[in-house]
Amino acid sequence: MSDKGSRISSETEAALRRELTAAAARLAETGMCPGSSGNVSVRHGDRIIITATGADLAALDPDDLSVLDFDATLLSGPQPSKEYPFHRAFYRRDETLRAIVHVHSPAASACSCLEPWSELSAVPPLTPYFVMRVGQTPLIPYADPGDQAQADSIEASTSMFRAALLGNHGAITAGRTVREALDAAVELEHTCDLLLRLGSRPFRLLPEQTAERLAKKYDSPWGRPRTTQ
Repeated sequence: MSDKGSRISSETEAALRRELTAAAARLAETGMCPGSSGNVSVRHGDRIIITATGADLAALDPDDLSVLDFDATLLSGPQPSKEYPFHRAFYRRDETLRAIVHVHSPAASACSCLEPWSELSAVPPLTPYFVMRVGQTPLIPYADPGDQAQADSIEASTSMFRAALLGNHGAITAGRTVREALDAAVELEHTCDLLLRLGSRPFRLLPEQTAERLAKKYDSPWGRPRTTQ
């Protein structure tokens, strides 16, 4: 790589680090990442920049993030989050994805302990914004945090999704930008909160044709098979 190309790459990485730490701070401010829970990452070329193990998302330093390659080799920074495998699984599933948010937010974590609404999505289409910003969100069976087997099941799934509930654990959302992944995490938490508030009372869902129309319009995964890369 030329000196100019190297400089541009370094500037891009610095900007991504700042954007990622700002998103993490917002998650912490909203109470979606209590204590040192949760982790975030961004893809930069053939590397993954991710928060360190035990990191406090409210007080991240852009220069104190972990950088790994797709073989899980630590290239720089502190020890990465042990949940790195499912970040990599999402990036491998869809090469357009550039950012991952994983949270232990209250409502999403509670819904991850419930039986799923359907095989394709643990959360039903309650609002247009859930379909538009999140899309179908399957429940991934429980595994211990950092278990490679869980990441393997995510990567191998034939369903199309950019968000998931991890059984008895929390939520993970992916996006083509940091902002998209962040907005999806916030919207998923809001929808899970609505679902819990409704409880056992009868409620209306968006008609299936409406959900499909919105998903198509906003390029959101809903009831569609995974596209072969």
